[in-house]
Amino acid sequence: MTGLPLEHFDYGLPDHAIAQTPCEPRDAARLLDALSEAAPQHRQVRDLPELIQPGDVIVVNDTRVIPARLALRKPTGGAAEVMLLDPYDHVDTGGPSNGEQWRALVRPSRRIKPGSLLIDATDVAVIQVGADLGDGVRLVQGVTGESMLDLAHRLGQVPLPPYITSGFDTSVDGNAERYQTVYARSERSVAAPTAGLHFTPELLDQCRNRGAQIHTVDLAVGLGTFRPIMVDNVNDHQMHAEQFIVSDQVLQACAAAQRVIAIGTTSVRALESAATLGQNQGATELFISPGYEFKLVDVLFTNFHQPKSSLLVMLSAFAGERWSELYAEALAHNYRFLSFGDAMIVGRSNAQTEAS
Repeated sequence: MTGLPLEHFDYGLPDHAIAQTPCEPRDAARLLDALSEAAPQHRQVRDLPELIQPGDVIVVNDTRVIPARLALRKPTGGAAEVMLLDPYDHVDTGGPSNGEQWRALVRPSRRIKPGSLLIDATDVAVIQVGADLGDGVRLVQGVTGESMLDLAHRLGQVPLPPYITSGFDTSVDGNAERYQTVYARSERSVAAPTAGLHFTPELLDQCRNRGAQIHTVDLAVGLGTFRPIMVDNVNDHQMHAEQFIVSDQVLQACAAAQRVIAIGTTSVRALESAATLGQNQGATELFISPGYEFKLVDVLFTNFHQPKSSLLVMLSAFAGERWSELYAEALAHNYRFLSFGDAMIVGRSNAQTEAS
């Protein structure tokens, strides 16, 4: 496979363009309408129903963010942090021998040996740190007798991306829910499917009234979504596995749809994983990059992504080289970028459409 330089997916993102707080109300965010090949139009998310047609199938990721960030301490007094990722079902790992095991990012990982205990603010041991699984990931398990999810709800906080530096605090009443979609159900993720943060129940109803069906998939957002690409050749990037569920009902609806509109890159990854792997659920390491032939998704509603990210690479695969012009247009018109930012809606490139 020929080289695909990571630099090809770079662009200048000034700090002032990174949204630090969510837009209120949710559907007041701006929407760059790039559905046609003509010059993009500037709208608001609340205008989305005007772009919906009878026979459209809108697919959302209904995963819910868990309070995955646990601020703990080592028995010696030093600070430690555990960021839960997902349950780990392997047995022979060299880590803790019994109990529910999870993968997690642990800091400072190098200073915490396998078998070490971490304590909470009351000096009670709550987590045992196990084997190093590579790439900064450790195996952990609770030692209190409660499930890891219960432990997270008792001690954890809903995590935000590191570029949210304004002090928006998910421990403040209401803020944790603001980092959830209104349709969040399945408690499996450590980051929100942020394109869905723009939707309200009323907006969803308006889309239904225009003749669209709305269906849900589940992709547990984790390292595969938010870890940066660390190789110079994009083709050498290895995605971290994420769990997905796509029902037969959703696949049948997509097959019969006039257009499949995916809300966010995680919905795309779930749908395309099901179609590519030929299975309804499991772990996906699918990395969608230029040259990938899309099997289900016709339209993408998405936020604006970080430079050199796997999400931007996916957008390039979907929309073609036009992505850079659209991003330049958004920056020139002061759109807000990243998780709390504005959105765009774009169709598959002509080359993709003709190939399908």
